[in-house]
Amino acid sequence: MKLRTLLAMADLRLETITGEDELDRTIRWVVTTDLLDPGRYLRGRELVLTGLVWRSGPADSEVFARALAGAGVSALAAWDLAAGAVPDDLVEACRRHRLPLFKVPPDVAFATVTEHVVRHLSTARAADLSAVLDRHRRLVAGVTEGAGLDAVLELVGRDLGMRCWVLTPAGRVVAGPHPPPARGPAALARAFLTAPRLPHHLAGAGVSVLPVAEDTASRVADWFIACEGDWADWPAERRALTGELAAIVALERARLDDRLSVEGRLARELVRLIGSGAPPGEIIPRLELTGLDPGAPFTAVAATASGPLRPGELRTVLAEALPGPRPVVGLLDEEAIAILPTGGDDVAGEIRRALSPLAPGLDGSALALGVSDVVAAGELRGAVEEARYARRLAAGRDGPVRVVGHDELATHVLLLASVPDDIRHMFKVRLLDPLRGYDEVHRIDLIRTLETFLQHSGSWTRCAEQLHLHVNSVRYRIQRVEELTGRDLSRLEDRVDFFLALRLG
Repeated sequence: MKLRTLLAMADLRLETITGEDELDRTIRWVVTTDLLDPGRYLRGRELVLTGLVWRSGPADSEVFARALAGAGVSALAAWDLAAGAVPDDLVEACRRHRLPLFKVPPDVAFATVTEHVVRHLSTARAADLSAVLDRHRRLVAGVTEGAGLDAVLELVGRDLGMRCWVLTPAGRVVAGPHPPPARGPAALARAFLTAPRLPHHLAGAGVSVLPVAEDTASRVADWFIACEGDWADWPAERRALTGELAAIVALERARLDDRLSVEGRLARELVRLIGSGAPPGEIIPRLELTGLDPGAPFTAVAATASGPLRPGELRTVLAEALPGPRPVVGLLDEEAIAILPTGGDDVAGEIRRALSPLAPGLDGSALALGVSDVVAAGELRGAVEEARYARRLAAGRDGPVRVVGHDELATHVLLLASVPDDIRHMFKVRLLDPLRGYDEVHRIDLIRTLETFLQHSGSWTRCAEQLHLHVNSVRYRIQRVEELTGRDLSRLEDRVDFFLALRLG
C-alpha cells in the first residue's frame, strides 16, 4: 500500500504537511506510539500514529523524528488534541529527516485510521496470495508455458521490494532479475553449500540464502533461493512469504524433473537396454524416441557416490552438471549412466570443472565418474562399459570429486569393454573358478599368488618378498595353478590369459 493510496481514502481526510515527493513509499503496517524513542519496536515501512504525548519541548521532536527515520518508517501521522495543532519544530524535524508527515483531523480517531489501513493491507495481501497461487497452478498445469519462476519472483519483488533469485548448487541462475547479486552466483552457491545452518546471511553481501527442499534433498542436489537483506531482520509476514516461495520453487522443480515424465521413462529404458547388451538395431530407434540424433557422436558417463548421497540424487546432480544439451540419464543398480551427444575434445575436463564447485557440500560423500571416448550410436554398449571401467578406476583415487577419462585407460581395458558379457563371464570362469574352489577348500591363496606373480613379470624372488613367502612356496603354488588349469605360466600367451581373467574378476 502506497502513501498516496492512504491519502486518497476519503473517510480519513489526512493532509500532507511535508514529504509531498515521498508519496510512493509503501506501508507494511500501522503502529500507534507515545514513546519518545520507539525505534527498537519498529521494523521498517510502518505508518506511525502519535498524539504527541511524548513531546515536552522542541528538542524532543528531533529525537523522535530521528528515531523513526533510522527505523525506516514510511510516514508519520500526528495531531495534538490539546494544542490543536502540529508543532512547527516537529514539521522541521520531519523535513530534515525526509520523513513524510500527515495531519490527522481532530474528529478522526487513530483507531479509525488503523482499521482502514489494516483492512486495505489484508485485502491486498489476500489478492496477492491468490494471484501467486493462481499463477502457480497455471505454471504447474503448463498453461503459462515458458513463464517459469521469473513471473513469481517478479511478483515477490513488487510486493516486498526485495529481489530474489533461484540458483543451483553449481552456481547456475535458474530464475531471477538481471543482473544477479553483486557477490556473484558462484560465491552464493559456496555459501549455501558450506553454511552451518540455513537460512544464512552473507555478511557484507546484503543477501540471505535459503534452501528449497532442505528436509528431502541433500544440498548438492537441491536448488536454493537468494534474497536481498538479512533474514534475521525480516518480519514474520516476510518470512512466511519466502517460505511459500520455497514451496513454489520446489513444486516447479518437481514439475521439471523428468523422472515422472514420458521423456524420463524413455531415458531410463534406453540406459537399461544398453546395459543389457541389446544390439544396435534395438538401441538406435530408442535414441530417436528420447530426442537424440542417432547420427550424432556420443559419450557415455558412469558415476557412483559413496556416503549419504542417494542414487536418485546422484542422477539429479549428473543431469545438472553434464555439459551440452540435456543428457539421457538412468540408473543401473547403484550406478548412474548418462548418454550425451558431444563434439567436445575434453568432456572429462568439462565434467570435472562443473562438479568441482560441489565439493564443499558433499559432506562425506565422494563422486567417482568415468567418461568414455566419443563413439557412434552403434557403439554405445562398448562406450558404457568403458565408462564403467573408468569409473572403477576413479573410485580408487582420492578427493571428493574423482573423474577418469578414457585416455587414462589401458588398451586391454578398451578391448575388454567391447567383449559381450557372456563371453567375458565364460572366459573368467574357465580360468579362475578351479583356483577359487581350491582356495576355498585348502586356504592356500592361489589367486592372490598368481596375481602377484604376474604383477612382478614372473619374478619368483620379488613375488616371494611381497607375499612374505619362501621362494619354494611360491614355486609350489604356481605349480598348483598350472596343474588345476592345464596352463603353462612360462608361456606368454597363458600369462596374458590369466592377466585378462583377473582384470575381469
